[in-house]
Amino acid sequence: MIATDTENHIVRIGIDRADKRNAFDEHVIRNLTEAFRNLPADTRAVLLYGKGKHFSAGADLAWMKRLGAATEAENIRDAERLADLMDAVDTCPVPVVCRVTGAAYGGAVGLIACADIVLADTSARLCLSEVRLGLIPAVISPYVIRAMGARQARRFMLSAEEIPATVARQLGLIHDVTEPDRLDEACNRMLRTLTENAPSAVRHCKQLIRDVSGTTPDHRIQALTARAIAERRASTEAQEGLNAFLEKRAPAWRARP
Repeated sequence: MIATDTENHIVRIGIDRADKRNAFDEHVIRNLTEAFRNLPADTRAVLLYGKGKHFSAGADLAWMKRLGAATEAENIRDAERLADLMDAVDTCPVPVVCRVTGAAYGGAVGLIACADIVLADTSARLCLSEVRLGLIPAVISPYVIRAMGARQARRFMLSAEEIPATVARQLGLIHDVTEPDRLDEACNRMLRTLTENAPSAVRHCKQLIRDVSGTTPDHRIQALTARAIAERRASTEAQEGLNAFLEKRAPAWRARP
């Protein structure tokens, strides 16, 4: 149900249920979570994608129907597993690039919102479809609202309208949209760009964004950011980067951050 491949410090993680439009059930959720929680130590970037024409249709409805007969405790545990998956993607220490084609419904929009960089082709269409089924996008809501803002979330969570790729870009859910025959090239170019940067600096930058996002630049944040740059300036990696720039050569980054 999950396909993984590692090459040149890039891990590619694919949802492999094309016959079900890559809908996820408890097995997909568990396998995706494990893949993100157990990346090789020298990973520099992750590509998340769906096999076949669609990124993911969201939750497998047959699985959701089965949960309707489960106990409250079982339902809570199951929802917590989905929450853990979203957290695993959101807090992944290296950049996560999400490749989106075709349908991205329900919980799949949550995965998109958790990724750092989202590239899609013109076939992509997103939908926060939960209310059509008598459900609500509860677990994914913090990530989706962070990505698109509360005002836009009100419209698209309440209406369950389909969101074309170009509109999703305007909303902040997608960064770039290409023609279908250019998407793989765009993804590979972005992955190369990410892996050209200092690996430890990239990890620290991701943590910095988490630390300061949504905060007011008060004395605590000023102290945190001052310490962060001071520590980086003194690092071996930063010295290599500065020396390489001054010497007009490519930096020799260490594989492990």
